Amino acid sequence: MKRVIQFCVALAIATAVAFGVQPAKSSAAKAPSKKSSAKKKYVSNTRKPPVKKAKASAKKAPVKTVKAPPVPAKVRAEAHDYVFENVANGADIPVENSAALIPFFEQLYRHQRGEVAGAVHILHYGDSHTAADEWTGDLRTHFQEKFGDGGSGFSLAGRPWNSYRRMDVRSGSTRGWHTDGLVGRAGDGVYGLGGVSLSTASAHEAIYLDANAAEFELFYYQQPGGGTLQIYDNGMPTEQISTDGEAGPAYYRLEAIPGMHRVEAETLDRGPVRLFGWVAENTTGVTYEELGINGAEASIILGWNEETLRSNIERRNPALIVLAYGTNEAGRKDWTLESYREMYSNLIARLRADAPTAAILVVGPADRTQKVRKIGWQTMEKIEVIAEAQRQAALANGCAFWDLRAKMGGKGSMLKWVAAGMAQADHVHFTGPGYRMIGDAVFRDVMSQYDIFLQARAAIVANAESTTPSDATAAGNQ
Repeated sequence: MKRVIQFCVALAIATAVAFGVQPAKSSAAKAPSKKSSAKKKYVSNTRKPPVKKAKASAKKAPVKTVKAPPVPAKVRAEAHDYVFENVANGADIPVENSAALIPFFEQLYRHQRGEVAGAVHILHYGDSHTAADEWTGDLRTHFQEKFGDGGSGFSLAGRPWNSYRRMDVRSGSTRGWHTDGLVGRAGDGVYGLGGVSLSTASAHEAIYLDANAAEFELFYYQQPGGGTLQIYDNGMPTEQISTDGEAGPAYYRLEAIPGMHRVEAETLDRGPVRLFGWVAENTTGVTYEELGINGAEASIILGWNEETLRSNIERRNPALIVLAYGTNEAGRKDWTLESYREMYSNLIARLRADAPTAAILVVGPADRTQKVRKIGWQTMEKIEVIAEAQRQAALANGCAFWDLRAKMGGKGSMLKWVAAGMAQADHVHFTGPGYRMIGDAVFRDVMSQYDIFLQARAAIVANAESTTPSDATAAGNQ
């Protein structure tokens, strides 16, 4: 009987198709866009597993790849011990001016006690070390395990460059967007919180974000003649946004049921549209927001539109801002200790004006070596100048300073990290395990200061509670 029913259903469908009968229209509301968001051809920031292809009849020329020379087992073992010993001993190297982190620690303390509404936000700016989201991802995991998962926070819109990624979300965009803000691509500086924007003047271009959160927000730019966006939540149209208006940063907030969501924004006309990024957030916990740009130097932030950046930072209201630059500056001859320190001080002053209640942690650059012809790998001497300039600027402007190069083992330590398999063959970047080791070390050292803060705070409160009014009066009369 079951087979008979299946046959009848198949026959009915075939007959309808043969005679051109159209399926009945759904009573559900029709999406304003002519193209369904589900049919968009997105370029994602997460690579799909490779598909096996049939062997070609003709042999292709082999692709040449540059590999690091093999390291003898004994040398690798010794380098491995060196790295681990120095990172472990690095716990004795203090976070300089750790008192500057007290405002951040106070927010964490009040958050743990349920005295602060909303999530605690951390913004981490930097270069390719940051953009890899390896050590920032490790820090995100540590903070969220200890203080609660506040969501992914802010991430850049779509896929602004091919290797862009965030470990905790998946995002993508159609191919009709133009990226501004990348190193070597001059623009108007209106790039938003992360220093990168996506723009288009075509209809049916879209971006999406897959994230687990309870609230979502789109950071975008409002401009005269701006186009219209259709917002989707899990494939369902929610609202249309006009980006037309007086020039300036703008925001669209979407409250959702806690859980996994795919939020999308699709252009409906040919009006210009510029997007900065998505925020995915929970009602409590910590967000650790990676804002790295490949090849960036610290001075890049000073070229961003001041009004837009201030508005975006105020919107995020960070408790802590981390600055991690210096690798790329080490390759430049024009920076001196004095000129770089002045630039870095100006950067700190600008961020303080944008986020006056936030603590700032400066992470010094890693050790770096370069290959010199007929000599071999040599330490880049300028890295020491950059690190010292950052240290002086941080301490002079009330910031904490964490010396990554010293934690690695100091001058020439990059050679050991490469031999141990904790840094890459370019002697600039780290491997996944190396980045995670750095993340572990940062969290260890910051939390050791947080524990000291808790002890000091408890002692102050206990002392205040033990002082009676009569004792206070007597002390005042002395």
